[in-house]
Amino acid sequence: MDYKRILVTAALPYANGPVHIGHLAGCYLPADIYVRYQRAQKRDIKFICGSDEHGVPITIRAMKEGITPQQVVDKYHALIGESFKDMGISFDIYSRTSSDVHRETAQAFFKKLYDDGVFEERESEQYYDEEKNVFLADRYIIGTCPVCGNENAYGDQCERCGSSLSPEQLINPRSALSNAPLVKRKTIHWYFPLNKYEDFLKQWIVEGKKDEWKANVYGQCKSWLDSGLQPRAMTRDSNWGVPVPIEGAEGKVLYVWFDAPIGYISATKELTNQWGDYWQQEDTKLVHFIGKDNIVFHCIIFPSMLKAHGGFVLPDNVPANEFLNIEGEKVSTSRNWAVWVNDYVKDFPEQQDLLRYVLAANAPETKDNDFTWKDFQTRCNSELSGNLGNFVNRAFVMMHKLCGGKVPKLHEDAMDDTDRAIIEDIKNSKAVIEAAIEGYKFRDALSEIMAFSSKGNKYLQVNEPWNLVKKLDTNPELQKRIDNCIHLSLQLCANLAIYINPFLPFTAQKMLHMMKVVDRMLEWNNAGRLDLLNVGYPLRAPELLFRKIENEEIDTQVAKLKAGLVKPAVAPEQKPVAPAKAEEAPKEIITFDDFAKIDLRVGTILSAEKVEKADKLLKLEVDLGYEKRTIVSGIALHFKPEEIVGKQVTVVANLAPRKMRGIESAGMILMAENAEGKLIFVAPNEMTDAGSGVK
Repeated sequence: MDYKRILVTAALPYANGPVHIGHLAGCYLPADIYVRYQRAQKRDIKFICGSDEHGVPITIRAMKEGITPQQVVDKYHALIGESFKDMGISFDIYSRTSSDVHRETAQAFFKKLYDDGVFEERESEQYYDEEKNVFLADRYIIGTCPVCGNENAYGDQCERCGSSLSPEQLINPRSALSNAPLVKRKTIHWYFPLNKYEDFLKQWIVEGKKDEWKANVYGQCKSWLDSGLQPRAMTRDSNWGVPVPIEGAEGKVLYVWFDAPIGYISATKELTNQWGDYWQQEDTKLVHFIGKDNIVFHCIIFPSMLKAHGGFVLPDNVPANEFLNIEGEKVSTSRNWAVWVNDYVKDFPEQQDLLRYVLAANAPETKDNDFTWKDFQTRCNSELSGNLGNFVNRAFVMMHKLCGGKVPKLHEDAMDDTDRAIIEDIKNSKAVIEAAIEGYKFRDALSEIMAFSSKGNKYLQVNEPWNLVKKLDTNPELQKRIDNCIHLSLQLCANLAIYINPFLPFTAQKMLHMMKVVDRMLEWNNAGRLDLLNVGYPLRAPELLFRKIENEEIDTQVAKLKAGLVKPAVAPEQKPVAPAKAEEAPKEIITFDDFAKIDLRVGTILSAEKVEKADKLLKLEVDLGYEKRTIVSGIALHFKPEEIVGKQVTVVANLAPRKMRGIESAGMILMAENAEGKLIFVAPNEMTDAGSGVK
């Protein structure tokens, strides 16, 4: 379909703390790259974001800091907005869900569904704190984790072991507000009947998006749909949030995941009176950039809300990224294990593009990736400074030394095969880079750009204009070869400025200054041209595009990260390890030759779904790097399908295929069993390439 306009949203960050580089890599940088590219294409595009200022994380932060929720969101809304601005994230609007426009928009949306009879009113029992006289959301409930024994696990998740929990699973649950034991009281809430939208979602996603959406997004959606959807409460008992706009709902607010995505709509309303063109016209392309933890909300819940309301476009794509770990460990804001964007800007002033480059080059597009400060240094010094910066600098230095500081002429009568090859590279590069960006493969696009720069370095090295000048006295015709080499190198530099602009906008501006041209040159229709810089035009002296990162700076950042780590207040109890069961006693000894026959490989689970009429079986699609395999595994009683998509596992890759419930299973997943009988993945401690051997 030919779209007339594009609407891009980036996930609304919670205004309960600063943003870290995992946030940038997950959705904000990819979204900005895509938007800057579309602007260069001169397309009608709006880029929407804002602070998510409601929900339990805000009130928990307020409790910790001893201030009001409003003071929390005011503080962090300003800090987050400034961090995005500093990093060049070019939103058309960065709004907030505490605005009057948002409250009115969210309430009107809820009221429309309520008046249409969409919601189901239900009475249920929920935990109540009698000392504080409030119902408690899951995050206000703490207790002992049944998996790892952490005494301070939350009612929705244990932050120590990562297990998803419910308050009923906690041992000795108590209030996070007063530390008092809990009671249950009856309360009324309004539920959205997701189950009634299964057919719509299956047709829209399973039939319509399978070949368009990323495997991690499609796989997670299909697992949810295969597991069956249930009604979901869209209201909460709280005094912080958007009040429920109906009689009899005093003391209740909209569930944050009902009101937050409506923030995209309300922010667009604030931006333009023509907001309806971007939300309600079928020729709009809507794209949500998010992290993988938000897939279900943007692909299942919000589209169902839009469908129930009517009159809104549905997302064309939801290119969710995986997670970015830090120095081999998961990011944890509670433990302060993170690289905060505002700290980076202070420590590396005017070096935003260094971080933008490293996060884009190492983007977790298909699997969790790891950020290390050493890799940051290596990429900046070897790839940015040593490749891109080196080529641009050499081209400009040679122009000033050998061509009087002006763009020399291209002499067709003196062209050789190296000239013709670089001309073809300049002409052909556009289509490859463009296709990668349009396909949301930003890492591939950046890799292609850096390869393009490497070709420029090689072209200079092969022609050696600095040596040709030494032979001019005996062979004046060599000036034409010098001119050709410098001319084509400068045209390649101009094309590089266009290509890097979506990724490294500050660097692109430096290059424009050096070339004495205006922003219009960065328009995408100029890419691939050989006449971007006019013959005889004087260019400025080169300036270094990137500075080297020293070892001392990296040591400082690693020490800072470790020094800021917050250790758990209560050490976890060490549970006694139960003896092995009789049937798990060691088996008979085998020889090394027997063991060597087993081919163990790291696999990444791309999708998971239950096998019909088999309670214990899950059908998995596993990426082994060199191929994708279907594996049937008896783990359905221990894991929900949506929980394991994206996980890495150890696979017996050379096991003979066998049919299970009519499905050919080509391999086996290795699992361990703990003392409680729960299965645990046997997997590498760090994310690694699919297909890696296990030795």
